[in-house]
Amino acid sequence: MPKPASPSSATASNHRRETFTITDLADEFALTTRAIRFYEDQGLLSPERRGTRRIYTPRERVRLKLILRGKRLGMSLADISGILDLYDVDHNERPQLMKFLEVLAARRVLLEQQREDIDVVLEEISTIERDTRKRLKTSAK
Repeated sequence: MPKPASPSSATASNHRRETFTITDLADEFALTTRAIRFYEDQGLLSPERRGTRRIYTPRERVRLKLILRGKRLGMSLADISGILDLYDVDHNERPQLMKFLEVLAARRVLLEQQREDIDVVLEEISTIERDTRKRLKTSAK
């Protein structure tokens, strides 16, 4: 009896395929087909059409992977689109990589500021907790 393919071997075999359906990509990336269609509506993906069927190429698969990576990093769809568009205009990776570094640097600054803000709020909470506990002790006497 043949052994079922492990998820990693299924993913590895997807890298060699020539085309994918929307369901293939939804399954591979744990997305809904509606999410993929949303990325299409935003102009981030543009599958070929055969009648009413969407046919995705390896290029679209990679773009979807990059979209999801950008989202995980907290990038806006506009930033993601800008980076993807750079590659479409010039297949040289350098402009795309430079833009990506700019976006990442801006994201880092924002996250560091948010972390600083969170630390300030946490310190305020600690102070209020200490004061509240002191008041509880003195009111219990």
